[in-house]
Amino acid sequence: MALVSRWSGGSALQEWLAFQGNQASMSGERRLQELGLVLPPAPEAKGLYRPVVMVGQWAFTSGHLSMDAEGRVITGRLGADMDLPAGQQAARWAALNMLASLRQALGSLDRIRRVVKLTGFVQSTPDFVQHPAVLNGCSQMLADLFGPEAGIGVRSAVGVSSLPLGAAVEVEAIVELLG
Repeated sequence: MALVSRWSGGSALQEWLAFQGNQASMSGERRLQELGLVLPPAPEAKGLYRPVVMVGQWAFTSGHLSMDAEGRVITGRLGADMDLPAGQQAARWAALNMLASLRQALGSLDRIRRVVKLTGFVQSTPDFVQHPAVLNGCSQMLADLFGPEAGIGVRSAVGVSSLPLGAAVEVEAIVELLG
């Protein structure tokens, strides 16, 4: 806290950090309700793989596609027939599907200590370069849900020429679990 005072010179930042800290300590399930987010049913595997595998204190997710509440794949190519806001919305849907699989595997999102790594794939044209901005749709949702410390981990954003079923976005994560 001393560094915050030294560099910010004011209490507004300290109040914001305290607010964010309170968010981070809040239940993931409770925060989901407060944000008005409803998880879709956990998607079924589209091939021969498991949606979530737990090893010790870690949960690894397979790639989760951008699918809406009815399970329809959100398709499109950024830089061609999909703009940045639509891509960010597709990334939010991919995050909701990933969270649904995590909840199904863990029993509750409250078992998640923190997001460690997020990898996102964006179907795009060769000249599209805003992959990180697209994935901010997913990252912001995780930060809002788990707080800025626990919800933001390391991340890779990759543009690809195609994704399974024509999906616009696919995300996968590694999360640390509570003891």
